[in-house]
Amino acid sequence: MPHSPTTPAPTPQAPAHHPARPAHWAATATAIAAVIAGAGLVQPEPATGATPPPGTRNDPRATAPDARAVTYPLDCKGLPQTVTATAQGDLDGDGHPETVAAVRCQAGSGTPPHALYVLIQDPAPGSTPRVVATLLDTDRRRTATDLAIRDGSVTARLLGYSSPDVPRSDPDVSQLAKWRWTAGKFRQELTDSSAGSV
Repeated sequence: MPHSPTTPAPTPQAPAHHPARPAHWAATATAIAAVIAGAGLVQPEPATGATPPPGTRNDPRATAPDARAVTYPLDCKGLPQTVTATAQGDLDGDGHPETVAAVRCQAGSGTPPHALYVLIQDPAPGSTPRVVATLLDTDRRRTATDLAIRDGSVTARLLGYSSPDVPRSDPDVSQLAKWRWTAGKFRQELTDSSAGSV
């Protein structure tokens, strides 16, 4: 059977190219400039390797450790321990608050000396607060008052005695003490010391 010659397929028409107008280029340049400017606003902070100052990063979900959920390394000779004051704040700049607790033995009479402890709360579920530092030991024979955390430092007024002859109910020495987390440990500063009736 004879074949008819094949008719060539029509060549598709190329889309018409319209020359760009100046308004088109202006709109494109404006859009690109906006993207570049926006990217500049979301650049990450440079990594410096430095620890931020205490109190500069705060996690609103973080809660301070409960001072009454801790057994302290304080020998009370069988008497109960009592927490008389607490203060909370971020001492090392990690965004999680620590608790400082003033603790002493609960004696029936007299004024037992205080110990000051720093507590942290591990983030793992079910973890309990724990003591990570002792700022003041009972061997110093001091009573701590006005416990506070301000600007990343712990402050307390320490009441004591100038000699063994001073009655334990009438301390005659007052020191304003400050502790700050520096170079991996707490360092104490005595900012004021005075003798006399307190």
